[in-house]
Amino acid sequence: MLRIHNVKVKLGQTNYSKILSQVLNIREKEIKEVHLSKRSVDARRQVVHWICSFDFEVQDEDKLLQKHPQLQRVKPYHYQYLSAHHKQNVVVVGSGPAGLFCAYVLAHSGQNVTVIERGKKVEERIKDVDQLLLQGILNPDSNIAFGEGGAGTFSDGKLTTGIKNVRLQYILETFVKHGAPEDIMYDSKPHIGTDYLRKVLISMRETMEKKGVHFLFETQMIDFQYQNDQYQIQTLCAHQQQTIVADALVLAIGHSARDTYEMLYHKGLPMLAKPFAVGLRIEQSQAKINQIQYKQSATSPYLKAASYKLAVQTSEGRGVYTFCMCPGGYVVPSQHEEKTLCVNGMSYYARDGKNANSAILVNVTPEDFKSSHPLAGIEFQRQLERKAFLLGGGNYQAPVQRVADYLDNQLGTLNEIIPSFQFGYHLANLNELFPEFINRNLKEGLQLMNQKMPGFIDEATILTGVEARSSAPVRIVRNELLQSDFATRLYPIGEGAGYAGGIMSAAVDGIMCAEMILREDQHGSN
Repeated sequence: MLRIHNVKVKLGQTNYSKILSQVLNIREKEIKEVHLSKRSVDARRQVVHWICSFDFEVQDEDKLLQKHPQLQRVKPYHYQYLSAHHKQNVVVVGSGPAGLFCAYVLAHSGQNVTVIERGKKVEERIKDVDQLLLQGILNPDSNIAFGEGGAGTFSDGKLTTGIKNVRLQYILETFVKHGAPEDIMYDSKPHIGTDYLRKVLISMRETMEKKGVHFLFETQMIDFQYQNDQYQIQTLCAHQQQTIVADALVLAIGHSARDTYEMLYHKGLPMLAKPFAVGLRIEQSQAKINQIQYKQSATSPYLKAASYKLAVQTSEGRGVYTFCMCPGGYVVPSQHEEKTLCVNGMSYYARDGKNANSAILVNVTPEDFKSSHPLAGIEFQRQLERKAFLLGGGNYQAPVQRVADYLDNQLGTLNEIIPSFQFGYHLANLNELFPEFINRNLKEGLQLMNQKMPGFIDEATILTGVEARSSAPVRIVRNELLQSDFATRLYPIGEGAGYAGGIMSAAVDGIMCAEMILREDQHGSN
């Protein structure tokens, strides 16, 4: 097949063969098997259009290549599963994207896999999340942080990433195979949405179970021992302890498993405190964001709700940036500990909510909380989440404030925009939430963002606190074989280990871990 990039396409135009015939100056009937391989929105002018890449076939490729040197040949990509000499018993702790894709690849390569997940399967998890969203009832082990699919299950389901890796296409293909919308294969900013992602997870689980994967939900790893080249893994389920034996142990624990971090630290696994970020959720009118980004095309039926991505550096050298922007989405509670409050963003595939929301985050480092302890960042997060709980009224409602009032350090009032936090909100002064250095940099960052994107902030724009779990504050140290030096075939992976950020990069890390386990087997290490 041939590929052509940077083809300008009017919104709503879908006769791709005709478009290519005009661009390449050939007859339309000469073009066969046209596939849209990439599509992005070009909103630099008043009238928005698409910029597309296409894969297509013609009878005489050589002749067309000579005439149009910008074309390139492409070969279909097919992920190749590695074979293994032996059947290993592998235990994967955590069913977020890193753990799931590690288990998925291992199962397709013929390994015996058990997935341990402290939370519930999606069908039951939804009920617990609804109780938290609507009634303020928290289940510490089944919520937006814990359960099948990890924290990303109740998010926007973004599939964007800054990494370049050939495995990304395999991940997207796997999602589509299990029910995701096909546009994730070509949209430059793909997202599944929490509604589709839940269905995809159930389908992936059913596929893996047919391959022999054993899922243990509502089961927590509380300890493990390594002796005689095997792992003895202690689990707790319904107050009953059980021991599972494994040849390899994968730690895909996620960034909120604070008690597991503590257990691993006390066992002696090498760990480091790492930089992370904290801040607030900003909410604007989605209609206004559409107008800013799409201009004359703001109401086009061919465009999805507009997004934005902003990053600035303050006069103190701090990075302030938007993260996990949710067009037409909702602010949701993502805590798992009682008497704390942490927020995140969530949206459905349609992205049809009235508000846009995004995290506004400030970089923090271990030096900021003046401790070299590997778990100091967790305590820093926890203190912020306790303050947010109290500022929200002490009942899991969220503390909110207009941006203008936050900048002026006054309580103020709300204006037009209704917070999307479903359980309710409490007007508060969010200056009381943070140490002064965070307030200082957040305020400067917000103003700089408004300069870069005029209209980003108006008199109605609101803030909700606190966003404290955009990434792990801990890194579980591993070597070039992706193993902890604590023991052989012990694999810390994904966001919780500090080596990924988001669904796609975590899934890639899980696949690479599975490949490493299989290569270790090929080299005869077991």
